[in-house]
Amino acid sequence: MSEHAIEFLQEWIGEKVHCHASPDRIEKQAETLARECAAKAAEAGIPLEDIQEEVGDIKELIASKLEEAAEADQDEKNSDKPAG
Repeated sequence: MSEHAIEFLQEWIGEKVHCHASPDRIEKQAETLARECAAKAAEAGIPLEDIQEEVGDIKELIASKLEEAAEADQDEKNSDKPAG
């Protein structure tokens, strides 16, 4: 995968992949974001195949990043609660 494609994917995920959905909606959100990522990559002249060659299914990658963000968000909420 080209360095340009790697940079694009890292930047795009950093900007777009945040936990806004409940865990049961992560799959749907990942599907939507994967389509958006593919479209933006195409606009930037980066073939989806270049990205998939390195990371596999971008929907699965995005879903895992959303799950990580959801867990971090939950951990943060739990740490804000007073011990009792």
